[in-house]
Amino acid sequence: MTIGDLIRLLSDGEFHSGEQLGVRLGVSRAAVWKQLRKLEALGIAMEAVKGQGYRLAEPLELLDGARIVAGLSRESRGLLTRLFVEETLPSSNAFLRERFDQGAGHGEVCLVEQQSAGRGRRGRPWNTPWGQSLMLSLGWRVDSGVTALEGLSLAVGVVLAKVLERHGAAPRLKWPNDVLLEQPDGGFGKLAGILVEVTGDTAGPCEVVIGMGINVGLPAAFRAGLDQPAAAVHDQAPGVSRNELAVELIEALLSLMAGFEAQGFPAWQAAWNERHAFADHEVDILRGERREAAVAEGVDGSGNLLVRREGRLERLAGGEISVRARS
Repeated sequence: MTIGDLIRLLSDGEFHSGEQLGVRLGVSRAAVWKQLRKLEALGIAMEAVKGQGYRLAEPLELLDGARIVAGLSRESRGLLTRLFVEETLPSSNAFLRERFDQGAGHGEVCLVEQQSAGRGRRGRPWNTPWGQSLMLSLGWRVDSGVTALEGLSLAVGVVLAKVLERHGAAPRLKWPNDVLLEQPDGGFGKLAGILVEVTGDTAGPCEVVIGMGINVGLPAAFRAGLDQPAAAVHDQAPGVSRNELAVELIEALLSLMAGFEAQGFPAWQAAWNERHAFADHEVDILRGERREAAVAEGVDGSGNLLVRREGRLERLAGGEISVRARS
């Protein structure tokens, strides 16, 4: 019995007694009770009524690998080597890096309900509630070397933005790898983070793992415990299915990677600039402990951010530089 098995039974809207759950799952009532306690520890709200049993306070849509593959176009199924759907992993990116170490990885996608050691850019932790985010990683081999991947994380941001726009959301992009949604107070909340990891030769074959962490639903209690403003897809597109999002994102990412080596970021530059959250706004540039004021402009054909500081135009590459909106 897994947590997913239990959730599938509890999310049908009906109450189930501990005895009924045990019979359905083929385990003892004691084992069911232990799993119910795990659900509480994961922050999954439940209702318990004496004499009736248990059910989830809000239904959870679990990821369904067969449904996702069936939803892909014939072209995408031809590019997809394998789809993994896992309940828990330390990191979906690390999972695919291990697949590359085993001689696989290319064209593989890993989805996970929750990561125990997920991280974003510069090693920051990425925490999400169980079963309410879309944690997705894609592996790809590139023949032309690392330089052919300039601006890839920005192009991935555009891919995600376009998918969400089809559902009525209005995401904005923050250089170099965040996707934001506007909040009721006029500020922005972080909707998604993108982490692109590349290993291999600067001029020859290399392997890239694209990781995305997207808040689909975000319970108020979980949101309140975060150290930065956060947003979720359901804030602006409440009816969107996680499985539907997974299909559309995998489709779009496979198409992106199939052509990116030949096209490069210039094919995505204008679309990124159209969605730039801080275009022509004052920002703070963080370089370690240093903080410098500037006015953000657009990005160039290599994905560098153009800023104007003290009358001079500067190009910022990724690495250890971060940009924040001035408060």
